[in-house]
Amino acid sequence: MTTPLVVLDVVGLTPRLLPHMPNLSKLAADGFQAELGTVLPAVTCSVQSTLLTGELPSGHGVVGNGWYFRDLGEVLLWRQHNALVGGEKVWQALKREHPGYTVANVCWWYAMGADVDWTVTPRPIYYADGRKEPDCYAWPPPLHDRLTARLGDFPLFTYWGPRAGLESSRWICRAARLLLAEERPDLTLVYLPHLDYDLQRYGPDDPRAGQAAAALDELLGPLLAAARERGATTVALSEYGITRASRPVEINRALRRAGLLHVHTQDGMEYLDPWTSRAFAVADHQIAHVYVRDPADLGRVRSLLAELDGVDRILDADGKAEAGLDHERSGDLVAVAASNAWFAYYYWLDDSRAPDFARLVEIHRKPGYDPAELFMDPADRAVKLRAAMALARKKAGLRYMMNVVPLNGRMVRGTHGRLPADPADGPVLICSDPSVARDRYHATEVKDLLLRLSR
Repeated sequence: MTTPLVVLDVVGLTPRLLPHMPNLSKLAADGFQAELGTVLPAVTCSVQSTLLTGELPSGHGVVGNGWYFRDLGEVLLWRQHNALVGGEKVWQALKREHPGYTVANVCWWYAMGADVDWTVTPRPIYYADGRKEPDCYAWPPPLHDRLTARLGDFPLFTYWGPRAGLESSRWICRAARLLLAEERPDLTLVYLPHLDYDLQRYGPDDPRAGQAAAALDELLGPLLAAARERGATTVALSEYGITRASRPVEINRALRRAGLLHVHTQDGMEYLDPWTSRAFAVADHQIAHVYVRDPADLGRVRSLLAELDGVDRILDADGKAEAGLDHERSGDLVAVAASNAWFAYYYWLDDSRAPDFARLVEIHRKPGYDPAELFMDPADRAVKLRAAMALARKKAGLRYMMNVVPLNGRMVRGTHGRLPADPADGPVLICSDPSVARDRYHATEVKDLLLRLSR
């Protein structure tokens, strides 16, 4: 017989935030707390894939939250199919060792198509007329209607965007508690995104960061109690810590000014042209994968980026191998930002030529991560009026454009992606079972830890 496991991915949790979180602090006091070494890039999809497979990005292939799909000729971020993750997942090992072992995945990334027993993950409805409405994907299919009947629709617009906040994590916690009580999975994976929001908006040293931590901890209380009632071992961990940021690095604009990045134009709007560009970057927080079409240009591109203010270092083939990023999906070069900087995806040189999706929360069309999506444009005096008008059109069943996002990220105050300089600002692992206590675990060791805890 196995011990039930509940694994909480509390995004952005660090030792500095724990004093604001009495429920998680008690879990640590009753069990143990350890430093958790992370991987480069320290971003959601890469770290989660390492936690679940025990491999570095060079092994599982998830080199960021997105990358340039060379066989498609497209930059794609935030894909959802589990087949993109190489290596043996922890639940596959557990199912092999324990026939009949059951697993629930509540919003960990790459959930769709995973060979688990219950899946819940955000999935909007994209109507044929262009409207986007909040919803989720669930497996088995009847689970979708059970969850939405009991909890309401998944609050997608509080999961990301200017309204991102506690409600999405509340819904996720309630869904996890429902599965724990009614399905009783042996392993329950729960992803809780709330700390990502205000820490990126305002920075980790702003009072609102501590308030966000306290609010999430209060939400966690009933879920932790449900895990105890089930007799489960609970592991709470994080993928990265968010550190202070003060400046975006416009890496693609630098490549364009050098004649290396090309665009094509439609209806007066400029679109990145990866097919003809000699070099372009997929910006992902503090990491940028730089794809260079002709190896003869590598030296020139490297020199250009090394001189760019806000770039700390450039990884070539040897550097990628040392960092565990030597995978065919990685850029030919990988840029790492300075500690207080992050990479912006912007590639147009005139805002009047920006594509229409640039002002939207549009994570799948932008060829890079855009933290400015957490804000309404502070320079636009009519932004709230336009948002209200768009909302009215939406409620009337009409097509609408929620074009409220600023075209620069200068207001962003928190970022991540580099390896942490100080463990107090890095990820942490908390476990209710003191028998496996150590001062430090690495992300590559979490899979084996979960296998031990299940026995």
